[in-house]
Amino acid sequence: MDVAELADKVIAGDRRALSRAVTLVESSRADHRAMTAEMMERLRNSGREAVRIGLSGTPGVGKSTFIESFGSMLTAQGKRVAVLAVDPSSARSGGSILGDKTRMEKLSRDPNAFIRPSPSQSQLGGVARRSREAVALCEAAGFDVVLVETVGVGQSETMVAEMTDLFVLLLAPAGGDELQGVKRGIMEMADLILVNKADGALKETATRTCADYSGALRLLRKRPQDPDGYPKAMTVSAVEESGLGAAWEAMQTLVDWRREAGFFDSTRAAQARFWFREEVRYGLLSQLDAPAAKERMTALAEAVARGETAPAAAAREMLESLRNG
Repeated sequence: MDVAELADKVIAGDRRALSRAVTLVESSRADHRAMTAEMMERLRNSGREAVRIGLSGTPGVGKSTFIESFGSMLTAQGKRVAVLAVDPSSARSGGSILGDKTRMEKLSRDPNAFIRPSPSQSQLGGVARRSREAVALCEAAGFDVVLVETVGVGQSETMVAEMTDLFVLLLAPAGGDELQGVKRGIMEMADLILVNKADGALKETATRTCADYSGALRLLRKRPQDPDGYPKAMTVSAVEESGLGAAWEAMQTLVDWRREAGFFDSTRAAQARFWFREEVRYGLLSQLDAPAAKERMTALAEAVARGETAPAAAAREMLESLRNG
């Protein structure tokens, strides 16, 4: 694979090349990681900037339906939209259903949209291990909006906030225990809370739920990166496609304010520092995969299991052996 040629094709907007590039960055092979580093360096100064939107919510809230309606609205306005959907993986096989592309049938056929499902594998935080690099690839390919849909498994899905400009939390009305359903951890990260399914018999319930969350958000400490009125809660209906325009306007208003106030660039710089530290941490952990390290780990683990040494002492011995090469 010619990395320079692949990078040029990504910049030219070649969808097949973009798919190949995402496959490359998701690979854990050492030679592929080296090629990925070279490719990302070539794309680093593409001069393109997309609005990166993270979307989280519990299973069944309608994330895929919302993304299809919201993405179709944006493509109808002439914008190019990329969707990076992260699906849960099997703890046994590591495989994934990857059904988002099937659920977004209309959007997947849109020439101005690109949908890429990825397995989360063992990565925590609701996103895949290489989602950040996939976002950068879509940005370099000229997409105007990049949507990152998380696995949707609970309140710990805040990692997506470290790779996006906006963090949107999608909730359903009448979910039971509304204000306790999503704890402060994820609520404090959200820039916009959208109560979906505000239609039919649930419309009134959705309005009440939105009011409850609006009141809860006012009790949270104001963040310096938020203008007055943010974070805010709004109602939408992905099925009826109502409220989507107002939600997009609220997103644009927040992004524009942060750009003018200087928070947009400073946040992206902070995210770059965060992912640098993550790469170093991952590189250190990958040393445990070396045959000699695995053998030493197994021997120490057996010693701990037999009660011959304490776990902390065995861990120190293992770390010392890694330092000494």
